[in-house]
Amino acid sequence: MTQTTEFDLKSFVASLPLLPGVYRMLDSQGQVLYVGKAGQLKKRVASYFQKKNISPRISLMVSHIARIEVTVTRSEAEALLLENNLIKTLKPRYNILFRDDKSYPYIVLTGHGFPRLAYYRGATGKQHQYFGPYPNSHAAKESIQLLQKIFRIRTCEDSTFSNRARPCLLHQIHRCTAPCVGLISQQNYAIDVRNANLLLQGKQSEVEGLLRQGMEQAAEAQHYEQAAALRDQLHALHTVQQKQFMESGRATDADIVAVAELNGVLCLNLAMVRGGRHLGDKSFFPQNAEGQAADEVLHAFLAQHYLNHSVPPLILTSTPLAANALEELLGEQVGHKVQIRHSASGERRQWLDMALKNALLTLHQQAGQQAGQLARLEKLREVLALPQLSRIECFDISHTMGEATVASCVVYDNLAMRTAEYRRYNISGITGGDDYAAMRQALFRRYQKLQAGEGKRPDLILIDGGAGQLSVACQVLEQLGLMEIPLMGVAKGVERKPGLEQLLLPQHEKPLQLLPDNPALHLIQQVRDEAHRFAIRGHRAKRGKTRTTSMLEEISGVGERRRRNLLARFGGLQGVYQASLEELAQVEGISLSLAEKIYQQLH
Repeated sequence: MTQTTEFDLKSFVASLPLLPGVYRMLDSQGQVLYVGKAGQLKKRVASYFQKKNISPRISLMVSHIARIEVTVTRSEAEALLLENNLIKTLKPRYNILFRDDKSYPYIVLTGHGFPRLAYYRGATGKQHQYFGPYPNSHAAKESIQLLQKIFRIRTCEDSTFSNRARPCLLHQIHRCTAPCVGLISQQNYAIDVRNANLLLQGKQSEVEGLLRQGMEQAAEAQHYEQAAALRDQLHALHTVQQKQFMESGRATDADIVAVAELNGVLCLNLAMVRGGRHLGDKSFFPQNAEGQAADEVLHAFLAQHYLNHSVPPLILTSTPLAANALEELLGEQVGHKVQIRHSASGERRQWLDMALKNALLTLHQQAGQQAGQLARLEKLREVLALPQLSRIECFDISHTMGEATVASCVVYDNLAMRTAEYRRYNISGITGGDDYAAMRQALFRRYQKLQAGEGKRPDLILIDGGAGQLSVACQVLEQLGLMEIPLMGVAKGVERKPGLEQLLLPQHEKPLQLLPDNPALHLIQQVRDEAHRFAIRGHRAKRGKTRTTSMLEEISGVGERRRRNLLARFGGLQGVYQASLEELAQVEGISLSLAEKIYQQLH
């Protein structure tokens, strides 16, 4: 229901039904200010205009409302789903927002004859077994490494597994039993996979019992090598249990969500327990949460987070919530009962206490980092006489002898590097190695959008380079009519050592050189180094992709099929490069004469 004439609040509220639904509050420009859901639309919308003790934030929002739109739904749970989808799509300025992680990492055991243990992100399917999710990639990858030490399950890609002629390095360092070349039977390999599966489910006592039983049986049958191998697995299992996980007495699947506050800043900590093992935690900082109560922040997180991710049977929260509709909706989504609980005792209370402590620790760490960043930024403002300096964008060019030129742009804003706003530009149509032309192209592509009113205007542009690059930047900004944006070049200086950088300003004839311990220089170095890192990473990826295809394509007699066979057999171009003449000749379709030609071309 959309108001097309002058908005009459009183009659509009009177016309609303006492039914569940979603309301959207818009300003005079048609921008959505806030999205909310209600069990009874009439009562909820009216409450915004009747309460005398509403917060200053809500009072400010109400003062900007030009019209209200509503959508009636069949249930409150359906309203909750629609509300969440609209919040993620519209990102209203007065809604509590959390950064939407596209996916969480899992550990997967594939469904092959010799299953593979692997790190995985994305949608899960029925053909493989998935364990997790893990709060971050480090926790998942560390778990894989530790499981390798115990059960020595393969982690290689299928193409590598199918084309191995001899055991790889992982077998030599006792991280794989080399099923690719038949050094373990499928039956014995399946036992290792079963035990890894049980351990990932949190059934470590069952795994320990099976290993001990197998060791004793092997010893009785005088299979001493097998008994020794099982003994080593038991020892490795004990080491892993001590190193990696905080164990629970029960095989519980639960998430623990706690909110803490420090100096008006809120932090939410999410800890994951799977199979009774505490897998780690992750912290989130909500946007638009100033003055909001902890229960409102928690409810916003649960709705935005779990309506796109897997949901455990139990969610423990640091604050009590009225979440019946959310429980119903999440249960329908995952096909099992979901409980959201606050009261807890024993180990569950310990989990909640630990999540709260981690949230507070993160807040203290962020406060310390921001204080340091603020001191650096204030000093840079003073040095450059730019009192409004907040957003800095820095450019760098990376290539190898003119090959695979890439330009990077990184963004520093609001006292932190903003990785979501980083951009890379693949440079083409220039003479290889012409850094000036590359810088010109990158700057033009970046800032021509400002002429159309798109994008954010920086308060300072840093150019990693000398007077030539800075001159090119001045020309581009003049061409685009953006000369009011301050520019500064960062040259490495004569000795090219950190701390001796020369700062080049268009309006100054002589370069500015700050003392090595100057906080302003430290901020410049931080942003410049990040631009350099980001450019090199993009350049290496582009160069590697180009070389992987071009070097083999340049060899006559090596078509697409033979090239594919070579890459599959040796696991990539590096493996082909390292292969001997005899190994090359063993690849399907590669004769001895062609192998000699390939070897000579690559070397």
